[in-house]
Amino acid sequence: MVLCVLALLPSTWMYVVTGDRLRTTADVPRTEVAIVFGAGLWDGEPSPYLAHRLDAAAKLYRAGRIEVVLVTGDNSREDYDEPDAMRAYLTARGVPGRRIVSDYAGFDTWDSCVRAREIFGVHEAVLISQGFHIRRALALCGAAGVRSYGIGVEAKHDATWYYGGTREIFAAGKAALDAVFEPDPRFLGPKEPGVARALASTR
Repeated sequence: MVLCVLALLPSTWMYVVTGDRLRTTADVPRTEVAIVFGAGLWDGEPSPYLAHRLDAAAKLYRAGRIEVVLVTGDNSREDYDEPDAMRAYLTARGVPGRRIVSDYAGFDTWDSCVRAREIFGVHEAVLISQGFHIRRALALCGAAGVRSYGIGVEAKHDATWYYGGTREIFAAGKAALDAVFEPDPRFLGPKEPGVARALASTR
């Protein structure tokens, strides 16, 4: 019983610290920046799960609720480029390229949150992911110093959804350790003015 309680503590922590910060595309507060987390590519195109996240970001942009989209994902190999695929998907749906900023070293959620704050200077954002992941993203971005609301987009309850939900039980433990020990991202690098420049272009 003690082991079960300890195993559930990280998940409980995530629910407590994220509180009532979950919103929908219809009621999320207007915020300058949205962060969309990578979720895999299929033959170079966004996976269905990633496409749903990007659709939500495009909807927010068209509704005037955000001004800039920070797409963060994996580009660790020359033949695998999540951010550029995300950018192409968004531009095809009406989001101007100058309003999209790419983070090519968002290798996991903690790295994406820290880099958003330290590299791109994001202090407040709307986070977009699936429901099974969004509380972890909110908790980690909060720990990294990014005030945020989260949108958990709908997803078909298929094998991927069940895998994602199960994975989150274990990922919560790593998230709690990241929040406590605040490790450096796999790659930090110099500060980038992309978000500030994109926001300036809106004024």
